[in-house]
This record gives sequence, C-alpha cells and structure tokens, in this order.
Amino acid sequence: MANRILKLPELGLLVFLLRDKPQAEYLLAKLYTSEVREMDEVQTGSLRFVSPQEERRLGEKIASTRFLDEDGVPVFVSLYLDQRGELYELDCWKVDDTPLRRIPAF
Repeated sequence: MANRILKLPELGLLVFLLRDKPQAEYLLAKLYTSEVREMDEVQTGSLRFVSPQEERRLGEKIASTRFLDEDGVPVFVSLYLDQRGELYELDCWKVDDTPLRRIPAF
C-alpha cells in the first residue's frame, strides 16, 4: 500500500485521542505532515505511521476509545507509540471484522 497523508476524519479522531495527553502538543504538531499507510486490504481503518527510523517497534498504548459505525457495529480504537515515543499505529477493530464505513466526528 502507498503512503498518504491523513484524511480529515482520521485527523479528528487523532486530535480527540491525544487531547489530554502530556505529549499532546508535540504529537499534534506532527499530525498535519505525517504520512501513514493502511495496514490491510479490508479497510478496517487501521493505520501505521511512516517514519524514517529503520528499527521501530511497538511501544505503549497511549489512548483508546470506541464508537458505533454507521451500521451500528461497535468499533474499538487504540493509539500506540513506538519505542521512541513517536506515533506508531492507529488500530481500529470492528467487532464483526467488516470494513469500517465511517469515522464519526469527534
């Protein structure tokens, strides 16, 4: 999959997730220039943040939320940093494993 910039609904979700975190100002400043890559073909909404750092690995989960997709199916969302404290992954999991239809406005 190709790298791309964040879409507006994704930005809104990330701002919501980061709003009260100690490192929010630093991470939010990077969002508008961040590149991401979709993590699967199924369109679950999960994204990996692209970084020039070669050896990245999953670090800590810093935020989570849940919402109902427009079809009424619950979606669980977690935001992870890498081992250096940089944005690493936005993990979205729809409980019936169907494609995500829409990220609501937060």
